[in-house]
Amino acid sequence: MGESNAPLEGPDFAAGVSMAQLREGVPLLGHALGEAVVMVKQAEEVFAVGATCTHYGGPLAEGLVVGETLRCPWHHAAFSLRTGEPERGPALGALSRFTVQVQGGTARITGKDEAPLPQRTPPAPPSSVGVVGAGAAGQSAVEALRRQGYAGPVALFGRESVGPVDRPNLSKDYLAGTAPEDWIPLRGPDWYAEHRVELSLDTAVTGLDADTRTLTLADGTSRSFGALILATGADPISLRVPGADLPHVFTLRALADARRIIARAKDAKRAVVIGSSFIGLEVAAALRTRGLEVHVVGLDEVPLGKVLGDALGQFVKALHESHGVVFHLGTSPSSIGPGEVVLANGEKLAADVVVVGIGVRPNTALAEAAGLKVDRGVMVDAYLRTSAQGIYAAGDIARWPSPRTGEPIRVEHWVLAQRHGQTAAHNALGLHERFAAAPFFWSQHYDVPIAYVGAGAHWDEVSVRGSLAEKSAVVSYKVKGVTVACASIFRDRESLQIEAALEQGDHAGAARIASLEPSR
Repeated sequence: MGESNAPLEGPDFAAGVSMAQLREGVPLLGHALGEAVVMVKQAEEVFAVGATCTHYGGPLAEGLVVGETLRCPWHHAAFSLRTGEPERGPALGALSRFTVQVQGGTARITGKDEAPLPQRTPPAPPSSVGVVGAGAAGQSAVEALRRQGYAGPVALFGRESVGPVDRPNLSKDYLAGTAPEDWIPLRGPDWYAEHRVELSLDTAVTGLDADTRTLTLADGTSRSFGALILATGADPISLRVPGADLPHVFTLRALADARRIIARAKDAKRAVVIGSSFIGLEVAAALRTRGLEVHVVGLDEVPLGKVLGDALGQFVKALHESHGVVFHLGTSPSSIGPGEVVLANGEKLAADVVVVGIGVRPNTALAEAAGLKVDRGVMVDAYLRTSAQGIYAAGDIARWPSPRTGEPIRVEHWVLAQRHGQTAAHNALGLHERFAAAPFFWSQHYDVPIAYVGAGAHWDEVSVRGSLAEKSAVVSYKVKGVTVACASIFRDRESLQIEAALEQGDHAGAARIASLEPSR
C-alpha cells in the first residue's frame, strides 16, 4: 500500500521534460530516480511528488489538482504539492517530494528533496491534549497535532485491545481473505513512541468533568487536560430477537469482531446476513468470496434504496445476485436457532454463521453525562467546538452545521471522521479552521466500487447519467432542484470534481459535471 510498486511510465523527469508538455494544473505521470512521479505546473512553479497514494496505492496522475493539493481519484485523500504531506484523509503517510529545476523551457528533477520541512508553531497550544476514542477521528487528531508542531503531552484512550485500525477493510478485503492482517493497523506501536503519543488501550473512560476537562478512567484514576477531543464513535445496534446472543451470531465493528467471523467462517457453509445495509452487503460479498452460501435478510424492498435510490439499489442487488447471494426482503428475523434463522414470514434459513448489520448508534453517553449539549449526537459548531470550552467532538458522534443549509447534520463516514479529527486538532491548537469538507465514503461490492460525495440524507429527485449496466455512471441527488450529493461507479475524476464543486458551494457546477456523458 505504498509507492514502491508503481510502474515506471511516461517521460524521464531526470532527463527533463518540455514545459510545453505540462498543462496548467494537470498532473503528468513520469519517473525519476527509479520512482514513479507526477509533475504539476502551477502558475510560475513546477512541483514533483510521488505518483502513488499512500492510502491504497491510487494513481495520483488520474487525480485532481485543487489549489496546491493533489487529490487521489480512489478515496479522495489530498496531498500538498509543495511538501508531499497528507492534508486530508484517508491517507496518513506523506508522498516523496523532488527538487525541480526549470531552465531553457525544460523542467528537470535534480534529486529527491529530503530537507526538513519548516517547523510549525501552533498559535495557541494548550498545556496538553487528551483524545477519547482510538478510531479514525482519534488517530487523525493525534497525527494532526504533531504535524502542526504541537510539542505538549498527547494521550489517546481506546476501549479496544488494539490501536486504531483500517475499519473499512474489516468488512471488505480483510474479511474476504484477500488482505493480510498486517494491513489493518493504521500505525505500528513504534509510531506512537516516536511521536510521543501516550496510547492507552483497553481503557474505558467512564467520566468527564467538562469544567475542569478531567477524565475518569475505569480503574478509578483521573487525568486532566488543557484540551479534549471526544471521538467515541458509534456502537452496532443489537438484534433483539430470541437467539440473538448465540455464539454464532456476530456484529462487525472492531478487529476482534472480524477475527471471530473469519474463524467461524472457516468451517461454515451457510451464512445469513441480517440487514441490507452497506456493512451487511459488504459482509455478504466477503463471505461469498470465501465460498459460503449467503442469504441477506432486510426490511427494505430495495437494498440501499433509501440511501442510493431505487435505480442504484436495484443495480447493487442484481450485482450480488449475479454472485449467488439470495435476498429475503420486506421481512425480518423472528428468532435464531443453533443452525437456522426463522423469518417473520415463517421462512427458515439454514445458518452456520449469522452477521447482523442493522446500523449503529453514536456513543454519546460520556458527553451527555458531562452535561454537554446532545441532540441525536454531540452538538458542535462549524469549528467542532462543543458547548463546553476547550472540548471538541469529532467523527460519528459529532452533529455540526451543514455548510449548505446551516442545519445540523451527523454523518457516519470513516473518511469524514478522519477529516473531523484533523480539524478538531487544528482548532484545539488555535488555528480557527471551519469544517467545510464535503462528506465522502466508498463502498466495495466484489470488483465494483461506489464513491459517494455530499450529504443527501433527504432528496426529492434522483437522476442517472451514464449506464449502471455498463458500470459507468453518476447518480445525482437533488433537493428542490439543487444537487446535494452524487454517487458514482468508475467515474473517479468526475467524483473528485463534484466534491470540489460542492465544497466551493457551486451546486450548479456539481450538477453540470454530473450531467456529462463518460468519455469513451
